[in-house]
Amino acid sequence: MSFDELLKSVYGKYIGFARNQDIFVFSSVTTDSRAVKPGSLFVPLIGENQDGHKYIPAALEAGATAVFVTNSVYEKNSEYYFKLASENLDKTFIAVENNMKALQDAARAYVRKFPNLIKIGITGSSGKTTTKEILASVLRQKYKVVATEGNFNSETGLPLSVFNIRAEHEAGVFEMGMNRENEIGEIARVLEPNYAIITNIGTAHIGILGSRENIAREKRKIFSYIKENGAAFVPADDDFANFISEGVKGKVVRFGKNVPESESGVSFISNDGLAGTRFAIDGVEARLKVPGIYNYTNALACVACAKILGLGSEQIRAGVEAVESVNGRSSAVIINTKKNSKGESKKVMLMYDCYNANPDSMEKAINLCGSLEIKGRMIFVLGDMKELGETSAEEHSRIGALATLSKPDLIVFVGPEMENGAKAAKLSGFDNVQYFSSADVDAVSAFILDYAKDDDFILLKASHSMNFDMIAKKLDAREALSA
Repeated sequence: MSFDELLKSVYGKYIGFARNQDIFVFSSVTTDSRAVKPGSLFVPLIGENQDGHKYIPAALEAGATAVFVTNSVYEKNSEYYFKLASENLDKTFIAVENNMKALQDAARAYVRKFPNLIKIGITGSSGKTTTKEILASVLRQKYKVVATEGNFNSETGLPLSVFNIRAEHEAGVFEMGMNRENEIGEIARVLEPNYAIITNIGTAHIGILGSRENIAREKRKIFSYIKENGAAFVPADDDFANFISEGVKGKVVRFGKNVPESESGVSFISNDGLAGTRFAIDGVEARLKVPGIYNYTNALACVACAKILGLGSEQIRAGVEAVESVNGRSSAVIINTKKNSKGESKKVMLMYDCYNANPDSMEKAINLCGSLEIKGRMIFVLGDMKELGETSAEEHSRIGALATLSKPDLIVFVGPEMENGAKAAKLSGFDNVQYFSSADVDAVSAFILDYAKDDDFILLKASHSMNFDMIAKKLDAREALSA
């Protein structure tokens, strides 16, 4: 982007002396001063506990070539910022009304510089990241693809992600999450996707939005920019399928296990547990290695999208089979544990889904484990699910009772909200319950290491803030996970 393009897109005001803007350039964008590298545009955000403006000098020192400054901050200390600009004549300082809005506006203008890019947005209460990984892998069989790295899907993450688009890219697959009203609307405006997938309408963030209908109303905003030649991909078995399809200008394509083969071209073959799912695409057999029928449903969305975008069944098969489990999400591995208090190491199967949890994804993970045939004992380690609001006690209780139906040998409940789960499990007549009132990583890990025996199966599932990824690291003796 040129200086004029950036300034116009953010409705900004240049700070400093008149200078030759031909030298203006930035090659990356970040909101974290620790991530600044030479050529970065640094966007300091103001949060509840931090004001990123205080890190501007550190960002400049690290090589930032351009900086946004919020007008209210600049006006309170204009002399300081003018002096800073005059001392850094090779840097560009731009004052904007709101740094978050400016980041989004700049990202929107940047995306529009690639009018031929196939833009695909993915949202849903669960399954977004897995769906993104599958679709990106499939589309790479035909196109040069740029995709969200990790889970950069928020009001800041999505704008930062689109700045990775380059001229050689032909398709972009971008994940969109939300934890407040109209967040999907705002970031959909940045990307303006011409294709979009909603994986499902669940109860994630129901404590913020109040009802599944409100969640559905927010999620369907991802379809707002789809034109007549685009398509919206809708989960056929979801009870909000009709609701989220309302008003779509492009083609509405339904996906799911119950969509007939005559319509989808897909036939189910077998659920092979941790080995994944086998199915056929127009007669071409494929295996999705990521376990869980719910992930098979995510793959069906990708198949439907790939077909619309002109991929053949062999290309789709190759892309699906290239996908491994997404790290931290339903990853199942056989490991040797670290040594316990007796100096012993055990060989166990560890399934860790530590990035996020809500009642829908928790139920799916528990049911998957309940369907497995294992040699040893089944151990569930379940942590708090966040952002459930007034429904939290009820949902944690429901999950606690549900977990007993899979007949594990032990359930470890972790966190203040999971006390409700522990009580519900005991009321269901399940006695082998261990409860930790807080996410004490060391205590929980030590308990599991002492309890585990060879051939045990251990499920770790909780919201990210419960630090279950650290528990996984303390259990696993492999250097790759423990580093």
